[in-house]
Amino acid sequence: MDYRILTDQAEGMLEAEPWYTAAFSNISSLIMNMLPDLNWAGFYLMRDGRLVVGPFQGKPACIHINPGKGVCGTAVLRDETVVVPDVHQFPGHIACDGASESEIVIPIREEGRVRAVLDIDSPVKDRFAPEDKAGLEALVRKIEERVKWN
Repeated sequence: MDYRILTDQAEGMLEAEPWYTAAFSNISSLIMNMLPDLNWAGFYLMRDGRLVVGPFQGKPACIHINPGKGVCGTAVLRDETVVVPDVHQFPGHIACDGASESEIVIPIREEGRVRAVLDIDSPVKDRFAPEDKAGLEALVRKIEERVKWN
């Protein structure tokens, strides 16, 4: 996967409409259509101290996730990317889609604080290699530069 193409296309979407709802809707679709072997791609947004499901592609998702709970909440609590090769080995994993086998979650920050996370699930164990982590973190940096929260 050439993540430069993904990031360039996402940047074009952010230039056309930087408002987070529209941008995250299209970016989640872009991710789902460009990356192979995914079953969920989307965003959770911080609201009232916890994550709330935002724009996504995939089966219906958990609505609320507290910091420290599941992979998404762990990424928020640690304020770092979390890659889980086998979700069944992750203590406290929240199974919104029983087909998920691996997951990556990347915090999205505004002015130094976590404002949202990008959450991507795969039905394949060990789906997310170091180059996926680096490419998706570059995508998130572009989102952080361009997205408008209001």
